[in-house]
Amino acid sequence: MKINNIRKVLYTVSKILGDVNAVKKGKVGKRVGRRAAGKGTGKMLQKLFK
Repeated sequence: MKINNIRKVLYTVSKILGDVNAVKKGKVGKRVGRRAAGKGTGKMLQKLFK
């Protein structure tokens, strides 16, 4: 197994655990908003540094 595959699995698991934690604490809306903002920022930066 390559290191990239291990990293991908770990990030996926941490994302799921973060979602579960947000549901428990009742902060799903904040999490969804932050994730959307992060994806938008990532796309803008990707275009900027292409």
